[in-house]
Amino acid sequence: MHMNFALGASATRIAAVSIAVAIAVLALKAVAAYLSGSVALLSDAVESVVNVITAAAALLGVHYAARPPDENHPYGHEKAEYFVALLVALLIGAAAWSIIERAVDAWKAAAPVMPPPAAYAANILAGILNGAWCYVLISRGRALRSAALESDGWHLFADVVSSAGVLAGVFLAQLTGLYWFDPLLAGLVALNILWSGYQSLKMSVAGLMDMAPDKETQEAINKAIAESGAGALQAHDIRSRRSAQSTFIEFHLVVSGDMTVHQAHALCDRIEAALRQDIAGARVTIHVEPEHKAHAQGGITLES
Repeated sequence: MHMNFALGASATRIAAVSIAVAIAVLALKAVAAYLSGSVALLSDAVESVVNVITAAAALLGVHYAARPPDENHPYGHEKAEYFVALLVALLIGAAAWSIIERAVDAWKAAAPVMPPPAAYAANILAGILNGAWCYVLISRGRALRSAALESDGWHLFADVVSSAGVLAGVFLAQLTGLYWFDPLLAGLVALNILWSGYQSLKMSVAGLMDMAPDKETQEAINKAIAESGAGALQAHDIRSRRSAQSTFIEFHLVVSGDMTVHQAHALCDRIEAALRQDIAGARVTIHVEPEHKAHAQGGITLES
């Protein structure tokens, strides 16, 4: 449990920095939109407003998720992060709709767009800052098993991609005089944002539905049981699920009928220690059974 709290504290610090980064990026993009009068750059700035909100939501989510188990939540509060990811998806959808409305109005007006160099510079600097931070969020979110941080990181990655496209399109519109490029790119930004929202929604639903961990983790679980289970006969009905920083693992362990309770307990302790060492945030439940409960097929045969 101590490891989970440490991971939660680290995730909280990263989420707090995210708010400062999001505000800085928003300020730069707002300057670019103000100087340019471009609806595409304005849509980019609107998305950054969502980034600030989602960064704040991520901070609240990881802070609450790090709370220790209590009487009402004996398994902890980790799933709060999945509700944050769901909130991110809804906010992204709202931002995309707002951008689409502005793009339609701009398409009808087809007004000239002539951004000064300062507008380009501000937007490029914002993109560089966003790109560096989204890498931190995704990599650290995976390492800390934080759905809130990882979903926020992927949202920022979508923001970086759309910002680059918007900037290139605005420059092209200015260069060619085809000013309909500006609202067209704003619409493409909205579609890119919606895709980011879908990814966040998929992540939140998977967590709330107790989805199994990835195959690599499942293979690591089986390997840890096989290598540390000497003395038992079989492990079967192995099930696992991921919940934010925790991975819940449960299985039946078949032992010889002449094994004492003390021996069986020591064996379970050894397997649990191996699982906790190999699987970050492992929470293990083992049901010991006599040898006549062994399954004829399936499970892991152990060296007795």
